[in-house]
Amino acid sequence: MRTGILSAASAFLCWGLFPLYFHAIGEVPPMQILAHRMLWSLLFLLIVLAVRRQWAWLAVARQPRILGSFIASAVLLSVNWLIYIWAVNNNHVIEASLGYFINPLVNISLGYLLLKERLRPAQWAAIAVAALGVAWLTWQAGTVPWIALALAFSFGGYGLLRKTAALGALEGLSFETMVLFPVAAAYVVWLTMNGQNAFINTESTSTQLLLMAAGPITAIPLLLFASGARQIPLSVLGLLQYLSPTLQFLLGVWLFHEPFTPDRLVGFALIWAALALFAAEGLLRRPTPAKA
Repeated sequence: MRTGILSAASAFLCWGLFPLYFHAIGEVPPMQILAHRMLWSLLFLLIVLAVRRQWAWLAVARQPRILGSFIASAVLLSVNWLIYIWAVNNNHVIEASLGYFINPLVNISLGYLLLKERLRPAQWAAIAVAALGVAWLTWQAGTVPWIALALAFSFGGYGLLRKTAALGALEGLSFETMVLFPVAAAYVVWLTMNGQNAFINTESTSTQLLLMAAGPITAIPLLLFASGARQIPLSVLGLLQYLSPTLQFLLGVWLFHEPFTPDRLVGFALIWAALALFAAEGLLRRPTPAKA
């Protein structure tokens, strides 16, 4: 239990600190960061698979239904990555964190709509309060918080596909990066031929090393998460997941000094209240262990 909590918390801590990484390579255009993330992630994952001699899943992955499912999840994952990278490097860290705050509520909404899962009254109330918070933010800003909603729904759709996927976390991410690799490689080749490859053109060795580090930076938190999720209850995992957007939010406010007005605070407070209701309902419904 303690090891599981440490593994899961470490994963969410890494994800919460992602804005620091993307800010450090802010000179690189988001599309190029995305392409390098795909390329170096695949290289790192292949090394991990080789060390673990974990190749049997490739025979299963060739089945058309599984291939189609992972093409769809790879597209959603790349969309999510691209929007997040763009948001961080264009001073929208706070709104990006909002997307991951509301993601759990998007997940249960998708479960209701697509998987016919029944929602309990407290879950309906949490969704309604969160929707009120989004409506307030939209009214105050005069525009829909599209970054938050795009991140929440793209990751929610990705999670939905992975929930029913035939492959585990490591194998699934490896297969997704294999699917994305030809597009990423072709794009990097095109950039190189046109003299626009930031990896080659930059005079900063640290930028090159950070781009190469995208592989382990992407894969290690996922492996920690997969390890922790197997060892702790879902109720504990559900609470730990708020560590990531909370860190992102704090970085946006205190380190990157993004504007956070009282009006904006009202919208966030409504969404935090919805999450508190959602989490409390889950904890109260958690079965009490029988006494010996």
